Amino acid sequence: MQLTLKGSEKRHHKTYASLSISAVIACCFSISAFSEETKNTLLNGNLATTLTLATDYVFRGESETNDGSMPTIQLATTWTHKSNTYIGLFASTNKFTSAPKVDSVVGPYIGDYGKIANTSFNYNVFVFHYMYPNNSSLNYTELWMKLNKQFDSLNVELEVTPTLSNWFGVDGWNGVNYALHSTYNVGENTKVSATYGHQSLSGDGAEGWNHWNAGVKYSLNNIDFDLRYHNTNVDESHKVYGHPNGIKIFNDRVVAGVTISF
Repeated sequence: MQLTLKGSEKRHHKTYASLSISAVIACCFSISAFSEETKNTLLNGNLATTLTLATDYVFRGESETNDGSMPTIQLATTWTHKSNTYIGLFASTNKFTSAPKVDSVVGPYIGDYGKIANTSFNYNVFVFHYMYPNNSSLNYTELWMKLNKQFDSLNVELEVTPTLSNWFGVDGWNGVNYALHSTYNVGENTKVSATYGHQSLSGDGAEGWNHWNAGVKYSLNNIDFDLRYHNTNVDESHKVYGHPNGIKIFNDRVVAGVTISF
């Protein structure tokens, strides 16, 4: 995610995981654990890989490719042990106007998922480390915590994701992303989904924002097609992004993406 302090020449940057960490990177960076769906067996576990091509890379409402000015190409590989513990690596193209050397983000992650005993709730918890190969001062870490429940064709998921280090390397800045995700199975191959969230930021001169998206995904064998609308409440009054370049990457947008699973 690109960060420019309003009224200052000092700039920092930040970058998704749709890893949303939840489904597998489609247009938002989503991470999810892979289990019985995976057919590739390796060292008492399953190996799954996804390749995503999209018109933009949107993370919590922000364009991570400078308003779609470069192609979005994402690759994620996850190895899941039979105990439901998993490790993986995510990589994506990235572009920040105020950090011209940044052209990608790489994220190793480790986590665990499963069912909470004697309940109908499932959890997914993992640590994700964002690394910017050409500007390591932006590196930071988040702890993703998710709890979901299935109601017939509807899945509802609560996400709480705090930073474990300074947000994008900005001294004294910390954040927590709170989000509610919902997915409804329309048919055998079609799902509609929506997210509403708030990215809080604390620290001198910091300010959070609300973000939301809604879309539809169609699956055909090992290929997913995703069409999604994104928006935020960031405007010219925002302390961090209330300038023309900031508002541009937080404007509403429609993103189309194709994900192939291996």
